[in-house]
Amino acid sequence: MAQKKLAIIAAKGTLDGAYPPFILASTAVALDYEVQVFFTFYGLQLLRRELDLKVTPLGNPAMPMPMKMDKWFPTMLTALPGMEGMMTTMMQKKIAEKGVASVQELRDICQEGGVRLIACQMTVDLFDMNPDEFIEGIDYAGAADFFAFAGESDICLYM
Repeated sequence: MAQKKLAIIAAKGTLDGAYPPFILASTAVALDYEVQVFFTFYGLQLLRRELDLKVTPLGNPAMPMPMKMDKWFPTMLTALPGMEGMMTTMMQKKIAEKGVASVQELRDICQEGGVRLIACQMTVDLFDMNPDEFIEGIDYAGAADFFAFAGESDICLYM
């Protein structure tokens, strides 16, 4: 039986956007899938050595908020200065309280398990990003390289 394949496109560079691709990739590799994650546009932030990921409630109406604020707190007020920092701190605290692995830990698990992490070369060039700012052990490739794998994958996800 051929090894199953999972292809993921990671395009979000936020704290809450970092978890789905790394959780799914690490789980799939533990289940003996061959896994590739293609990081493009803002998703490239997830490959930086130094992570400074934020979460914003603005434009995210599904975000659960403390004290049921999502039921009574006007969405417009989530744009106030300091709300992003407050929500990021609250999310980090909840992650720690629940014993959820950090983004760095999940990323390390992916690399140790053999997940191929691919930085979109076009996006790196477009944003004049310095490859020295990225973690070691990643590949740089274009969409065509990723499509060769994704076209043969059993599951393909966009996040």
